[in-house]
Amino acid sequence: MLKIKIPQFTRIWNKGRNFATVAMIFISVAQVQAQKTEVDYVNPYMGNISHLLVPTYPTVHLPNSLLRVYPERSDYTSDRLRGLPLIVTSHRGSSAFNLSPLTAGTRDIKPILNYSYDQEIINPYSYSVYLDEDNIDVKFAVSHQAAIYELDFEKSGQNQLIFNSRRGEVKWDNTGISGSQDIGNNTKVYIYAEIDQKPTSVESIVKGQLNKASDATGEQANLILTFPNSAQKLKVRYGISFIDAAQAKANLNREIKNFDLAKVKENGKAIWNKALGKLKVEGNNENDKNIFYTSLYRTFERPVNISEDGRYYSAFDGKIHTDEGVPFFTDDWIWDSYRAHHPLNVLLDTKKEGNILQSFVRMSEQMDNFWLPTFPEITGDSRRMNSNHGVAAILDAYEKGIRSFNIEEAYRAAKGAITEKTLAPWSGKPAGKLDQFFYEKGYIPALHPGEKETIPEVNDFEKRQPVAVTLGTSYDLWCLAQLAKQLGKTEDYEKFIKLSQNYRNLFNQETKFFHPKDEKGKFIEPFDYVFSGGQGAREYYGENNAWIYRWDVQHNIPDLIQLMGGNEQFVNYLDEMFIQPLGRSKFDFYQQLPDHTGNVGQFSMANEPSLHIPYLYNYAGQPWKTQKRIKTLIKQWFRNDLMGVPGDEDGGGLSSFVVFSQLGFYPVTPGSALYSIGSPFFDKAVIQLENGKTFTVIAKNASDRNKYIQSAKLNGKPLNKAEISHKDILNGGTLEFEMVDKANKNWGISSK
Repeated sequence: MLKIKIPQFTRIWNKGRNFATVAMIFISVAQVQAQKTEVDYVNPYMGNISHLLVPTYPTVHLPNSLLRVYPERSDYTSDRLRGLPLIVTSHRGSSAFNLSPLTAGTRDIKPILNYSYDQEIINPYSYSVYLDEDNIDVKFAVSHQAAIYELDFEKSGQNQLIFNSRRGEVKWDNTGISGSQDIGNNTKVYIYAEIDQKPTSVESIVKGQLNKASDATGEQANLILTFPNSAQKLKVRYGISFIDAAQAKANLNREIKNFDLAKVKENGKAIWNKALGKLKVEGNNENDKNIFYTSLYRTFERPVNISEDGRYYSAFDGKIHTDEGVPFFTDDWIWDSYRAHHPLNVLLDTKKEGNILQSFVRMSEQMDNFWLPTFPEITGDSRRMNSNHGVAAILDAYEKGIRSFNIEEAYRAAKGAITEKTLAPWSGKPAGKLDQFFYEKGYIPALHPGEKETIPEVNDFEKRQPVAVTLGTSYDLWCLAQLAKQLGKTEDYEKFIKLSQNYRNLFNQETKFFHPKDEKGKFIEPFDYVFSGGQGAREYYGENNAWIYRWDVQHNIPDLIQLMGGNEQFVNYLDEMFIQPLGRSKFDFYQQLPDHTGNVGQFSMANEPSLHIPYLYNYAGQPWKTQKRIKTLIKQWFRNDLMGVPGDEDGGGLSSFVVFSQLGFYPVTPGSALYSIGSPFFDKAVIQLENGKTFTVIAKNASDRNKYIQSAKLNGKPLNKAEISHKDILNGGTLEFEMVDKANKNWGISSK
């Protein structure tokens, strides 16, 4: 029950009033709470003001759907809206099409109008705003591939709608508007829109002048439709497609058959509750529920299903394909998503995850080289970041029982991406001298400060990132080895499992850091583990400094512990990271390391390579410190407010960490069917599994203070190890914790 403080309670009681009065108040509060559904806890504004880099966006969409929008403005605090969005074609991208309503004669006509606004309300499935200088009330609701606007004009006169395509074409056919826009790499997005009233005239805007025309082509192609004085309310429904305008019209007619916005909104809310309702949490802390369900909502923003009536356009070969009953998913930044986002999909929706992985196979087939994608987007694979972590997502799903994708082809694509494509970050070129060196010497060589780059595959800005690539590829090779073992490829297994220890070649025994080496095998000296490496530490690491990459051996944590001198010293080094000062002013630190935000000492809560680090105490015999860290970090950095996300959220990358951690466990090693236990946030959490079973996590007396595990039971039997298996969850049952306010330092230290 929601805790409330009402001073009158005491006075009522003291005056001898009927206890029933007080009881009724509490009952009414409980009833209000009971009426809230899962989606009602979602706050799309959480994190809309960035600590430093790109903020989260309050995205309106249905789970993993093609059509996404959010208010187009430079920042939450921006005073102007740039028109009304019709579709965003990539995570954090700008609107492809734009709608600008106005009353004729009230302002200068432009392809896109900027609006003063107020009274904005955003839900995952709907949007409303008041354009206060223009006196236009706006309502919006979204479906999977179609959406609807309702525009209420308060000023008298002829009302107008401007349809804009930034780089494309728009056309009025006396029934509706069709259009397209080139979004890059031979990829187009199409629209078909209908209005509930007929316009009296149709014009285009060319160089600021109105021209009688029913079509427009080129930069800022646009049409302006003028309606009679009687049309004080206009409704616009539209469909979106990546195939053609005819398919956009078909998508519209399939999903939104009339102009009933309320029905679309109601349907959207139901769809969201079904998706979010796979996880049901109970407890007195309403704020924790807000953070949990908001984080869960963000995990459904990507990847997106772009199948349309059994077909999809693929930017990976520029062709339209039949999907053969298996939806095609893209827009998945794997470097960010493999750690927790894909494992969350495995837990909650095995069918969807299987379809996503089969999409990876299809992309590989469709590209010039049969290589697993690294950063698949609507416009194709951008090959961003370092390493090829799609193999981890494949292994994780396969180890946990998903068999609905072609594992042989997935293995072949992963092997090609790791051994045939260059390991140089941000490159899709074939392997070269850098890669040959890695497989012969066991590491990526680093350049000395001022030494000129000679490898053509290396990106001028992103550099070699030699330590990050060596560590990340070692993990990828371990994943590849495990797949090879599963598939009976003994020779491959033996080769890749040996190479998976290449991280050892950069371990500095004196400093206990992973330290860059030159091509002669000498450590780069002198060296600063905080600041060496230039912008984003890219000359040696990647976005984060050496303190983060010190722990980047997800696949062999026991070996990392031994390299550092055993459990006690390992824990000391972990503790040291959380108290190590920045070393310079915040201005200087973040000027060089802008992705390294959300700092606790040298730990960065804001970037994905850090996510597993707080759980490492479990592996060294001090799980109570994991419990403390997890509760503290989430309370500090993930909050139900405008600055409640510490860094680039990456469409589920950080949010999946929050979802898992609030449930009470986390997949430290994707590809292993084990979860590391942290500190559960809720009295009760129920996971609805696809096999029809449920897995329940009960945390008795859980609270902000009671963050420590006194004891635990799995299906009634004592549990004294800080891990559970995926099989434990799939079998259904109950994981029960007794939570207290002081650490039980003996719990969770058993290996049995």
